[in-house]
Order: sequence, then structure tokens, then C-alpha cells
Amino acid sequence: MFKKIGIFLEMIKIEHTLFALPFAFMGAILGSVVVNGHLPSWAQIGWVLLAMFGARSAAFGLNRMIDQVIDKKNPRTANRAIPAGLLKSAEVILFTVVCFLLLLWAAYELSPLALKLLPIAVFLLVIYSYTKRFTWLCHLVLGLTIALAPLGGWVAVTNEIDWPSIVLYVSVAFWTAGFDIIYAIQDIDFDQKEGLYSIPARFGVRKSLLIARYFHFITAIGFVILFFTTELSWWYFAGMLIAYIILFYEHFILSPNDMSKLQVAFFTMNSVLSILVFVFTLIDLVVQYS
Repeated sequence: MFKKIGIFLEMIKIEHTLFALPFAFMGAILGSVVVNGHLPSWAQIGWVLLAMFGARSAAFGLNRMIDQVIDKKNPRTANRAIPAGLLKSAEVILFTVVCFLLLLWAAYELSPLALKLLPIAVFLLVIYSYTKRFTWLCHLVLGLTIALAPLGGWVAVTNEIDWPSIVLYVSVAFWTAGFDIIYAIQDIDFDQKEGLYSIPARFGVRKSLLIARYFHFITAIGFVILFFTTELSWWYFAGMLIAYIILFYEHFILSPNDMSKLQVAFFTMNSVLSILVFVFTLIDLVVQYS
């Protein structure tokens, strides 16, 4: 049983939770302070956590089901659970259905607006896995999907969508799209061979790295706007400056002639950035409202 659990956790890339979960919590605490004037309750944080687990686990389950034929052809992904025969399709389908039910339960417990917007979230979770088959804008679709984490956290505790929540949503969307472009570079030859769509397959490595930089520049602008349009103060500002250094370093260590540090740029730098921005935001708001 424990071995099977480990296979499921590997399938959903549990370590990649470090990308979206901190921003989900950030959306919840910032939204609660901006709209309600106080920090969210532990119960609300718990339901946000359950919603995040359900959403991203269901998304990964769907992606692995939809892409199993492609994954089997790609040497990088051939050892994933379904193509490697470690999990049956029926098991993954059941797992995905259960995760969607958890998401539904959490949305019901959190806020009426979260429940009303749930079909949009589910649509994006489902459609993303198909986009690489017809558009190189698939990275932006992923960004818009992952960025539902902070927007969902905000809506969950406020039952509202406000301008700061939209700024946070756009910032995280372009941050995600940017590092997904970098991640997709490692599959550029396979994507071109199989006729799959991605920015690296369409524009090449050099232009892809440039586009990723532009996307992260939009993120940087969004973080500044967030500072001036919310209750955030100098703790957040300090964290934001460190995040800028991380973004700069992420692109500094990559070049069209040397992509050897791709995994560091993709996973290490971005997981540190999301945790850091959340922690500094949390300290900022706790100092002000505790």
C-alpha cells in the first residue's frame, strides 16, 4: 500500500506543490486582510489546502491520462507511472474523480463565489493538457491555470474578486508561463519531431529564453503594483527585491549555448521564490494585524 501511495505521489509531482501552494496561501491571507481587515482563520486555511490538493492532483491525474501515449514515446517521460505500467488507467481515473470531489467539497465549504467559479477552474484544468496539440500558447494556458491558486485563495476567504487579486493572478500566470517555457526547452527536439506545439519548438532556444524573460518582467511589474495597491509594507518589499534577484539569477545561469543548469533554474529557483514571497508577505501582515 505504501509503495502504491509513493507511486501516486510521484505521479502528481508532490514536490512541485512548492510552486503554487505558497501563492494560494498568499492570496488567502492578503485577500482576508485587504477585504476583511483581519487574517484568515485556521479553518479557512485548511480548506484552501484541501482545495489545492484536490485541484493540482486532479490536474496531474488528467494530464497523465491524456498524455500517456506521448509520454511513452518521449525518453524523458517514458518511466512515468502509466506508460511504465506502475499504475492502471482505471486507478488514475478513480484517483482523479476523488480529487475533483475533494475540490468540490472544499469550494462548497469556503465561499459561494468559489463554488460558482469552480466550472471555470475545472475547464482550465482539463483543457491545458490538450493545448500542446494545437497552440504554442500552451504555456500561457498553464500559467492561467496555476494562477488560479492565489486567485482561488483570495476568493475563498473574501467571496470577491478585487483588482489586487487580478494583479496577483496575472503576476503568477506570467511567472508560471515563463518558467514553463524554460522547462519545455528540454523537449524541443521531441516536440518538433512529434508535431507538438510549444514556444521552444516554434521559436527556438534563444528566442524562447528571451520570451521567458519578458514574461518574468511582467511578473516583476505586477509585484510592484501589488505593493502600492494593498496593505503590504516594507517586509513584503524586501522579499520582493530578493525575488527579483532570484529571477535575474534564474536567467543569468541559462544561455542558448549552456542549458546545463535548467533543472536548477526551473525547480530550485522558482520553488525558493514562491516560498520566499509568501513568507515575507506573511511576516508583513502578521506584524501589522496580529
